[in-house]
Amino acid sequence: MPFLRITAKIENYLSLVKFSHTIFALPFALLGFSLATIHQSGSLSWKLLILVVLCMLFARNAAMSFNRWADRHIDEVNPRTAEREIPAHIIGQRSALAFSIINALLFIAATWLINPLCFYLSPVALFITLGYSLTKRFTALSHFVLGLGLALAPTGAYLAVTGRFDWIPAIISLSVLCWVSGFDIIYALQDDDFDRENKLRSIPVMLGRKKALLLSLLLHITTAILLIAAGLEGNFKTIYWLGLGIFSFLLFYQHTIVKYNDLRRVNLAFFTLNGIASIVFSIFAITDLLI
Repeated sequence: MPFLRITAKIENYLSLVKFSHTIFALPFALLGFSLATIHQSGSLSWKLLILVVLCMLFARNAAMSFNRWADRHIDEVNPRTAEREIPAHIIGQRSALAFSIINALLFIAATWLINPLCFYLSPVALFITLGYSLTKRFTALSHFVLGLGLALAPTGAYLAVTGRFDWIPAIISLSVLCWVSGFDIIYALQDDDFDRENKLRSIPVMLGRKKALLLSLLLHITTAILLIAAGLEGNFKTIYWLGLGIFSFLLFYQHTIVKYNDLRRVNLAFFTLNGIASIVFSIFAITDLLI
């Protein structure tokens, strides 16, 4: 039936871009939007909120589909990724690239509807988020490029409302950069041997697993420190600090369940704990702003 075929195709594309992983950056984008709306604007614009969410979705769809397209030959020979949509021939490589281009254009169009500054900065955002896909071929710092891409979310949402930069969203963005870079280093442990054999760059390849995990821990300590600084700068109250406490606990708990010689629970650390941490912290922080 046509309806079932359409539904299956939508599901394939949602799987291609790992739509469920939107929970990493979207809550922080909503925090940046709420911070700007409550502290600066004073009134909620539903149109602007919808545009900010669409920008997040379009940018992420463009970046993830481009990543899958750029890595298609690598994914074919990596046992962990061989069943992804492109190497498994569920989605054609041209279709994936076209999907990326369409979403990139939709992202630019959405920023044009927001304000001139967001529109002018949209190519920079796309350069970072799409460029990440190529970085592991020449630098071990690819984790930080990914972190920078997601770190654009709170500042970008703040700019959408105010049209200007400010310290608090900038500090929150730095915390997101450190947080994402840290958990991506943990995730990269899974491909340590494969990356070495295929001359791909990563922190685990460069430093070894033990030191990579230590760097990840240091990045997550820095994340907590930066969010403490944001809380003090923003004069947040009790609910924010409770949320930060839960967020920090989940961040550090993942370092107790992933060992350099035991990677069985990497996915629990990567997706479940970090996804919950992002949602919980943002809900508590936004609630604190509202109260």
